[in-house]
Amino acid sequence: METHATVDAAAMEISVEAAILKLIAYCRTNEWAGYDPYDALNSPMFHRLPLLDRRLPRLFFTQGLKRSPINFRRLLHIPKTQNPKAIALFLSAFVTLERINTARQKRDIDLMIERLCDLRSPRTDYWCWGYSFPWQTRTIVVPAREPNLVCTSFVANALLDASDNGQDSHSRDMALSAAEYILKELYWAEGGAAGFSYPTASLQSQVHNANFLAAALLCRAYKHTRDEKFLFPALQAARYSASKQYPDGSWHYGEAPSQHWVDNFHTGYNLCALQDISRYAETAEFDAVLRRGFEFYRSHFFAEDGSVRYFHDRRYPIDIHCVAQSILTLLTLREMDAGNLSLANSVLRWTLSHLWDDRGFFYYRVLRPCTNRISYMRWSQAWMLLAMAKLLEVSRHDGGMNELDRNLTVCSVAR
Repeated sequence: METHATVDAAAMEISVEAAILKLIAYCRTNEWAGYDPYDALNSPMFHRLPLLDRRLPRLFFTQGLKRSPINFRRLLHIPKTQNPKAIALFLSAFVTLERINTARQKRDIDLMIERLCDLRSPRTDYWCWGYSFPWQTRTIVVPAREPNLVCTSFVANALLDASDNGQDSHSRDMALSAAEYILKELYWAEGGAAGFSYPTASLQSQVHNANFLAAALLCRAYKHTRDEKFLFPALQAARYSASKQYPDGSWHYGEAPSQHWVDNFHTGYNLCALQDISRYAETAEFDAVLRRGFEFYRSHFFAEDGSVRYFHDRRYPIDIHCVAQSILTLLTLREMDAGNLSLANSVLRWTLSHLWDDRGFFYYRVLRPCTNRISYMRWSQAWMLLAMAKLLEVSRHDGGMNELDRNLTVCSVAR
């Protein structure tokens, strides 16, 4: 006799399958391109009105458009774009779905790799990537497609996912070139500190998620090549950022006075990257740091109803990127707590009830007074496709062709 838990698990799997199918169809219809919370500077008005093309107006328009629940992008002639980081997340999701569905995602995998080849940053000998829009930091403006550590790390990891899953060696070669870029162009050490420059090679920043992400990629490159040159800088940067963990297990985003906040998805990046560092470098050095960080994460970023917090000390906003990273973090660290899979399912159940549009996409945020229903391709759809694919992979029982297998076959044939 089936238990209620078995029935609930089966019903949840069907819901995830249906959402994955609709989301893939939505993204394909939009040709994997979309708006982004930070794409305000893609508006041609900054070129037509030079008075606006200054630091304060750029910051004002970027933050205003990001926070607005009304999408003014068409009015501002901001185009939908394919973002390399979104394409990388799609690639990792399709590699995951292929493992489940016996190679039925190969055409999508090939397409994503082709797009990443086309979207590489220009004027560099390395394979590296930047965002599809210029963005204003507090001090500088970063041009569109200017390579940066975070974007390049996610792309390189997606290419290694594809390579490890049996794609041609070109994916591996591109990823290892990206690791060389991070090692040779971005690594720095000074006194007792070490890290990787972000968001540009000229900024010797102390941003912890950037350090951990870069260190994890270099450790993965070491695992592939056994070349020791990748290992020492990775561990030095990881040790520095690990040393900046607070006794309660938290990290500030960075060490600059303007970076002293604690948020969900950057903390999730830290934890998942530390897990990868430990696995690829075959070290237990960071076990205690990882345990403290996970305990903080588990106790501060999840509400009883299944919703997740952006910041550790307040309920709103409830952000879709944080939802996706919460699911991924729980799955990555599921050996640390037997309840992680159940909690990940609760998070997704809440999200499908509150942030899912039945037309096939996820909303951006729940705010205290309203829900921001704008669709963002990188921030929302790509992250959620990866999170749901990983959740389905972990949840699914081995063997047998289920409804998702059959539907994905139909979708592939229909294309």
